[in-house]
Amino acid sequence: MGVKILPLNANINKSEPDPKTPPPEPEVSTGSFVMEIIKFTIISILIVAPIRFFVAQPFIVRGESMFPTFNDGQYLIVDEITYRKDPPERGDVIVFKYPKDTSKYFIKRIIGLPNEKIQIDNGIITVFSDKNPDGKVLNEAYVKELSFENTTEKLGPNEYFVMGDNRSNSLDSRMWGPLPDRNIIGRVLVRLYPFQDVGLFPGKQTE
Repeated sequence: MGVKILPLNANINKSEPDPKTPPPEPEVSTGSFVMEIIKFTIISILIVAPIRFFVAQPFIVRGESMFPTFNDGQYLIVDEITYRKDPPERGDVIVFKYPKDTSKYFIKRIIGLPNEKIQIDNGIITVFSDKNPDGKVLNEAYVKELSFENTTEKLGPNEYFVMGDNRSNSLDSRMWGPLPDRNIIGRVLVRLYPFQDVGLFPGKQTE
């Protein structure tokens, strides 16, 4: 039998039904059931689609440029909404469109912020800014093996310097230059797989 939902002030007849009275017909027919499924599907799409395209996106890591922080084949959820109100921070792991080919997506770590100067000397990174005019050497505990290139980059007001944690096997700002902020998709929010490595803000590193 169907279940009725009554207003709170309705009078409910609590007496036993007359056994001679035939049971009522089901209140939900096959046709209405199909319509409910269709409505549920439409509502689900209307709710999930904005979340999928404007709030968070799933990504799969391909390659070893972020090893050992992230391994090939790991599943990630990327937060697309935070950077609309708060700027990216140094140490954030982000997904972005590759500036040389925006059909490709890269995952790297933010090393330099807008208007900073980044100096790399035998793999050691020093950041120069208004806050640190004499330079600040970054403590990169997430890097297991340094690369030994030397370079200097001055960032513009809407540019970031990004690098992979696997310094000897990463195509990043050292090769193709600063990352425009318009190319940033979002920060890595959750690692979903493998299950033993599930976590919130995986790889997050603060100054």
